[in-house]
Amino acid sequence: MASYNDLGVGRIGSAAQAGFASRAGGDENVTNPAGSGADGASPPVAERTEKPTLKTIARITGLAVPTVSRALGDAPDLRPETKALVRRVADELGYVPNRAGLRLRTGRTQVISLVMSAEHDMMNNTARLISSLAGALRGTSFHLNVSYFFPGEDPMKPIRHIVEMGLADAVIFNQTQPEDRRVAWLMERHFPFATHGRTNWAARHPWADFDNEAFGVIGVRRLARAGRRRIGVIAPPLDQNYAQDFVAGVAREAKARGLEAGVIEGASSDGASAIVREAVAVALSAGLDGIVACSTNAAMASVAALEGRGMRLGREIDLVAKEAIPFLALFRREIMVVQEDVGRVGAVLARAAIRAITEPEAPPLQDLEVPRDDFDSKDMST
Repeated sequence: MASYNDLGVGRIGSAAQAGFASRAGGDENVTNPAGSGADGASPPVAERTEKPTLKTIARITGLAVPTVSRALGDAPDLRPETKALVRRVADELGYVPNRAGLRLRTGRTQVISLVMSAEHDMMNNTARLISSLAGALRGTSFHLNVSYFFPGEDPMKPIRHIVEMGLADAVIFNQTQPEDRRVAWLMERHFPFATHGRTNWAARHPWADFDNEAFGVIGVRRLARAGRRRIGVIAPPLDQNYAQDFVAGVAREAKARGLEAGVIEGASSDGASAIVREAVAVALSAGLDGIVACSTNAAMASVAALEGRGMRLGREIDLVAKEAIPFLALFRREIMVVQEDVGRVGAVLARAAIRAITEPEAPPLQDLEVPRDDFDSKDMST
């Protein structure tokens, strides 16, 4: 993995860079056939008078307690209709598993923990990722918990706490570095996890990622088509793997086209909008006529900076940006947008974490989303 100094991209600006069952159709221990009333209808849910338990669900459905437990655990040998019946009754009763008892019986918490940075300007992406993960886990026996670490805190802290306290069966996290300490620590302990982003050990662990090197290439390509020659880049913190991939893509395409490209000093795509705006304003005085931004917030801050100098998108300057939620085209239609499917990422990460828990010997699930250049018939994966 190339270091920043090897990428051949200079810096622009003067400020210091910010810190960036069916048992073959067999018996499922039914005590009341089909789990129904005398007329074959779905069993009524009794008025709730006490905290519901597995025995409560078993009594209402007519199933044996072990069958109810296995149905809530999504046992693969039970019929789908049996599991659906048990889940419906459990939902209507407001049944909440006893986590301590569940762990004693199964050795699992049935919890997957998402560990994220609490940086405010990252919350749009975070909200979309949480939504997609929760949707992917719906209908499984696993639940999603979210833990945060704050700027300046050691990102290892919540990972270590979750693992050592036995709070989850797997963890999911992002902002990976090439030799990420969290990944190394979890692999050493054989604890299930999946990452949003790759590392130098990507062949050995589950991950889902967006091809940010391809995005960098697309960004420069689109600006070159618009006649732009001097390009400023707003990258994530450069110690992160996807930032290095992104800058490498920009550098490669700019060199191939004979363009100037540099990282804008003091601007991080994860940073506060006011700081990005100020850094871009400084960089504009160096004669930029194109910007590639790695986030929605960075793109909006760039627009504020250039319009504050009386510049107009599509006239004196152009902007290419990546986003996870369709918005930028509504904000300024002149922005050239590349979409990242965070919904796809969440679905993959959920499946990857479950596989790491339930099939530890299986190959790790991995997925790379390669963006397309809408102005070019050639797919970026070729």
